[in-house]
Amino acid sequence: MANTPATDRRVVIEAVSPKVDCGRFAAKSVVGDPIVVKAKVFADGHDAVVAVLEHRRSGNDTWNETPMDFLGNDSWEATFTADELGTWEYRITGWVDHFVSWAEGLKKKFEAGVVSDVDLAIGAELLAAASDRSKGKPAKTLQGHSKTLSDTSIHEEVRVGLALSEEVTQLMGAHPDRSRATTLENPLPVIVDRQEAVFSSWYELFPRSWSTEPGRHGTFADVEAHLDYVDDLGFDVLYLPPIHPIGEKFRKGPNNTLDAGPKDPGVPWAIGSKDGGHMAIHPELGTAEDFRSLVDAAAEKGISIALDIALQVSPDHPWVDEHPEWFKHRPDGTIQYAENPPKKYQDIYPIDFETSNPEALWKGLKEVFDHWIDQGVKIFRVDNPHTKSFSFWEWLITETRTAHPDVIYLAEAFTRPAVMHRLAKLGFNQSYTYFAWRNSKSELIEYMSDLDEVSDFFRPNFWPNTPDILTEMLQTGTRAAFVSRVVLAATLSASYGIYGPAFELMEHQPLRPGSEEYLNSEKYQIRQWDLRSGRSLAPLITQLNKARHAHPALQRNGNLVFHDTDNEMILAYSKSSGTDTVLVIVTLDPHHTQSAWVDLDLAALKLEPEQQYQLHDLLTDRRYVWTGSHNFVQLDVEGTPAHVFHVRRQTRTEQDFDYYI
Repeated sequence: MANTPATDRRVVIEAVSPKVDCGRFAAKSVVGDPIVVKAKVFADGHDAVVAVLEHRRSGNDTWNETPMDFLGNDSWEATFTADELGTWEYRITGWVDHFVSWAEGLKKKFEAGVVSDVDLAIGAELLAAASDRSKGKPAKTLQGHSKTLSDTSIHEEVRVGLALSEEVTQLMGAHPDRSRATTLENPLPVIVDRQEAVFSSWYELFPRSWSTEPGRHGTFADVEAHLDYVDDLGFDVLYLPPIHPIGEKFRKGPNNTLDAGPKDPGVPWAIGSKDGGHMAIHPELGTAEDFRSLVDAAAEKGISIALDIALQVSPDHPWVDEHPEWFKHRPDGTIQYAENPPKKYQDIYPIDFETSNPEALWKGLKEVFDHWIDQGVKIFRVDNPHTKSFSFWEWLITETRTAHPDVIYLAEAFTRPAVMHRLAKLGFNQSYTYFAWRNSKSELIEYMSDLDEVSDFFRPNFWPNTPDILTEMLQTGTRAAFVSRVVLAATLSASYGIYGPAFELMEHQPLRPGSEEYLNSEKYQIRQWDLRSGRSLAPLITQLNKARHAHPALQRNGNLVFHDTDNEMILAYSKSSGTDTVLVIVTLDPHHTQSAWVDLDLAALKLEPEQQYQLHDLLTDRRYVWTGSHNFVQLDVEGTPAHVFHVRRQTRTEQDFDYYI
């Protein structure tokens, strides 16, 4: 008979997680985090089922095995922890356990007083078979117990007691009959990254604007001299826009004008000139040695340098002459420049991934990443990856991470959800999101729910602003708008970033009404920033980042609970990790004082009804004592537009407020 099913495999394994597109892509984790595996494991009839989780680092010959816990209703769960970077894999095996089924029946019969010698003889056969599967002392012990069960001269109660004893149960569990076990046909992959892939705080700056001398082009040395500023703010990733030579043809002037003057620096994303391309450094920024000095100096402070890689060129890029087939040519023979009608970007040529020579193109682009990895860069922010070949990204990321599993890729892809998700599946460790445009209470709650649904493979990085994004909310220019947005970004997501100093100095003038572009944008000109300004949000951001580093609850996603408030302009939510719980209450109104009654989910906060607890505001160092679930809060836009509370539970008496954890 064709396509005969495996008639001796009774166990079914389904609804396995984490699993991305039926195992086509890997789920994601980080070193040291428990990887929770769930599945439905069941069989026909009423026999007992056993399931185990098997896991290993890809390439290893030996599987590690962990028993799965039965949660009820055919649901099983187990965890494993990966202790090395790279690709891991897991599978599930399940089988019918005839001994457990028999023992459960024997117990019921004994309690009903209907045990027979035949019933015990069946158990004796099961123990004898287990003896044959084992060796040494366990084999001898099981064989002896088998004889006891079949010995009718021994009192029934003694034999039943032996059959149901902990010793026999453990021996039989250690030597199960797995000859008819069902195992997942294909192991499921999990990419295991370093901690920064899920928890990181990014600070973006343009090095050319960090000179201490007005009118002078900033350098890597200037940035190195300001590392204490970034470090004091509490950021652990310093992100630099492209540092390569900038094209001169069709160079853009201030505010994206087409008439650049001889001293206008151009747009860093218009990459390439007579001084080189993607593996060269803009001469005014310094030398390769200066860049490596910056990387090393940052590393000493625990700061990683992230480099922007934009796979596009200026008309002056060496590739234009060396590899003309890498670009799309129009009927008149000219190369197609970038467009986003009605906008035209004559200073940028996109790369044509439908080139006649894709092998050379892919190899050439990979050399760019390899070069900067060799210079000590292990984090890349990739510009517009959704406009490049999906196949290329899967190949490139797999290749580079095979050799360097600690490399992290951030996708700057503000596009359709399916495309953003595909890039994450292909290997991007983090992604920009729509957070900047989610302002209302309902929008934020719904968006966080959407992100939770793809959390197995998609890691968000929240940015309240970028050099391209000055939202309408921030254009109000109020302090409360900036405070609420950075608090939301830093506490809703384990990874977040700001474009500074524009953010902490509350830069808010748009190029024109209705535009999200900055007036006098740093993309087109060199700026001077007053880092000592008394209106700077630097002190608040410092406290916010201290809270993030001190509290594990803020260092992971997937642990978010929203709490009810009776005011749509006030959002309340908490995050927990172990005994650590952080409660955030923030106003969504940048103009007016707002108040609300907050109804807390006490179970989510691990609190008892009517219990008193202390809320320590990590931004202001103030402390409040609340009782129960229903409490009042008022948020003053001129003073305190947000609370980031550490929930401190009492450990002694209700009156003794010196003892909290």
